[in-house]
Amino acid sequence: MPDKTPIRVYLLDDHFIVRRGLASLLEAEPDIEIVGESGSASQALEEILALRPDVAVLDAHLADGNGLDVCREMRAVDPAIKAMILTSYQDDDAISSAILAGAAGYVLKQIEGDSLVSGIRLVASGHSLIDRSVAARVLEQVEFHKRSLQVISDLTPQQSKILFLIADGLTNREIAERLFLAEKTVKNHVTALLSRLGVAHRTQAALLAQRLRGESPMTLNAANGTRRGVG
Repeated sequence: MPDKTPIRVYLLDDHFIVRRGLASLLEAEPDIEIVGESGSASQALEEILALRPDVAVLDAHLADGNGLDVCREMRAVDPAIKAMILTSYQDDDAISSAILAGAAGYVLKQIEGDSLVSGIRLVASGHSLIDRSVAARVLEQVEFHKRSLQVISDLTPQQSKILFLIADGLTNREIAERLFLAEKTVKNHVTALLSRLGVAHRTQAALLAQRLRGESPMTLNAANGTRRGVG
């Protein structure tokens, strides 16, 4: 029976000792082959796209960039290349970023050697090392974000100004004074905004506006237009 084709792995880590330790660990496995390694994000991306490994193990934080950007760009060119993000830290935002970048795995550098090897094998075979409930939550957040952007893009200029003034912490009375409107008119606008955004409280609307501010031309223009109106 012919030998199984080894899993071709590329390593990206800007700490030479860490990278060499990973390489030594993986080279000891008969079914894994290290096809390249680098400590630079730009060099790694170029080499990965030339070598087309099965799995790229990418350090999340680098001196000249980060593994998430490398993951995103390499998968945009070749989705067949699987990525594992290797990091010293774990938090929901980092995991969300890894999922959105297209990573199949997110592991801490403190991981046991055997677990890392098993993880690479799983990822190479098409499995994910990211918890399904976490992935589902991230996708739900992405969909909510898209819907919110659409709702905000449909707001009138006046409604947009009011939303971003809410995000700046202004009360209805302060907004009314700023925009030369009756306080009751502002209150009606706020009630309509909460309904359209699908939130129950102005604090939620403010948080949403703060997250979205600057992420689309419409929201950026609305925010800038509001500020230009300040004496």
